[in-house]
Amino acid sequence: MPNLSQNARLREHPLIHDLLALVNEYDLDLSDMVIFGSGPLLAKGLRADIHDLDIVARSKTWCRVKRHGARSIGQANHARIAQFCDGRIQFSAGWVSDDWKAAELIDRAETIRGLPFARIENVLAYKQLLNRPKDQQDIEMLQDLGVVPAPAAMQREQCPSMCSLVSTPPVSRTP
Repeated sequence: MPNLSQNARLREHPLIHDLLALVNEYDLDLSDMVIFGSGPLLAKGLRADIHDLDIVARSKTWCRVKRHGARSIGQANHARIAQFCDGRIQFSAGWVSDDWKAAELIDRAETIRGLPFARIENVLAYKQLLNRPKDQQDIEMLQDLGVVPAPAAMQREQCPSMCSLVSTPPVSRTP
């Protein structure tokens, strides 16, 4: 069951507090970003804590963060990332692959306590796609809550570079 009191304290979370400081410092437009990764789970009170924020940004917001952030490369899609707060807040212009349309994710963001978060069905689809050990508990929890993943934004075959990140069961070959 979601912890609604956690939602009321969302803006007090250190990462959210740091994000809001960045928004103010660099005059970032909240309508040109969406908080993804496990951030939406925190916002909905489904996680008590998270260790980083993954944010998809566009337009002037992306231009500003890439100018001021520490440059890095994303593991999943090898895209440029702008990092802040020792890498705990990461902005990118896309999500996982080009098959995830940044503009759609941003435009469909759910506003929680004044902040744009990815829809929970997109979070489930993303976590199922990568299927990392660290995502298993979130996947089970979201499925138990009856969340239906958004239609697959990409198929594994479309992005061979994801193979090292996507867990697939071994294929048994019999002669």
